[in-house]
Amino acid sequence: MPSSPVVPLRAVAALFLERQHLRRPRSQRFSPGRVAQFAADAGGVQLDSINVIDRAHYLTVWSRFGPYARAALDELVYGRRTLFEYWAHAACLVPSTHFPAWRRAMLDYHTRSRGWARWLKKNRKTLEVVRQAIDAGGPLGSADFVHRRPKGGAGWWNWKPSTHALDYLWMSGATLVHSRRHFQKRFDLAERLMPEALAEAPLTTDDFQRWHLSRSLHAMGAATELDLRMYMTFPRVGAAERRRWLTRLVDRGEVRAIEVRGDAHTAGTPWYALAEDVSVLGAAARRPSASQGTTLLTPFDSFLWHRERTHRLFGFRYTIEVYTPGPKRVHGYYTLPIFHDGQLIGRIDPKVHRAERRLEVKWVHFEPWFARGTAPPAASWGAIDRDAALAGLADALRALAKFVEADAISLGRVAPAALGPPLRRQL
Repeated sequence: MPSSPVVPLRAVAALFLERQHLRRPRSQRFSPGRVAQFAADAGGVQLDSINVIDRAHYLTVWSRFGPYARAALDELVYGRRTLFEYWAHAACLVPSTHFPAWRRAMLDYHTRSRGWARWLKKNRKTLEVVRQAIDAGGPLGSADFVHRRPKGGAGWWNWKPSTHALDYLWMSGATLVHSRRHFQKRFDLAERLMPEALAEAPLTTDDFQRWHLSRSLHAMGAATELDLRMYMTFPRVGAAERRRWLTRLVDRGEVRAIEVRGDAHTAGTPWYALAEDVSVLGAAARRPSASQGTTLLTPFDSFLWHRERTHRLFGFRYTIEVYTPGPKRVHGYYTLPIFHDGQLIGRIDPKVHRAERRLEVKWVHFEPWFARGTAPPAASWGAIDRDAALAGLADALRALAKFVEADAISLGRVAPAALGPPLRRQL
């Protein structure tokens, strides 16, 4: 048996940046083809309702392409249906070219998720009423149904019965998201929205397993078994089943086991890459730099889906603090990591004041290594030019202000304080 290829950690980081479309952030113009390719390479563009700056999917696309018209992205999803809403890591925009694969997940949905068998026994009539209503008068959303929510709690487990029915019909593929009104989903029958996609045969269960693992490996460039579990988290797959998938693909020669040097956290842990990516990883290791440019990332960016992996590759610890009680927050409610020339150099705590047309940056926290002017602690292409990084951050903030239609930027605290004056001069 041939020995496993050996690649440095920075090669994995470089290929990951490429697959996440972060080699030249904000340098390409928005176009339908480029956005669809990004969604395909990354596995999806996550949706989230928090609107402190903008919705997560709008911001994620801005991070790659800079300011663009949101209506153009909406048209791709709800007009042309180049992308559609489904569950990949969480609720995501995924390419319509992937529909035959996700169709298999839809058909198998009831066997895997949320104890639906018990719910369906009690609520089969509700499910049929909701489906008939959509058939007769769709598109419809939860607000169009009068069923009351049970008392106590506000999580998905406490939705009113019709909302559960809408979710089940969507996840099992009977309906798709037609549009959103005030970010609330409105559903219509799948055969009315994507008839051509439905005409294609869904993947078999075996082919879906192969596709799912291959797409995850493609998106990450190389991955451990834990990475595979934490990246595209739907559908849930047990460790033993995932190992069987891997073994099958390794035996077929489609996946290679590799050794990654430079990651103390996974020493002795097997890594895997698509066979076609082994040579690509070798080329990535020889690049003088992994990325050029500066952008800001939403907390729900696919680059951060597995935050422990981000720490291993880039030495950057990140917590989504929207779920942390205010007094316990360290960096802020909705912090955006600062990405510059292939490294995560800090984070900002921003808020848009829409009535004032002002982007407030309440706090900027730079990483200690960046503040010291030393090389980053993980995959490294050398020390970062601080002046260039501050200029890049200022440019990214101006681009973000333009995107959210803010005429002014206000800058609050900067840590360390010594970096405040040069950053203010750049703004």
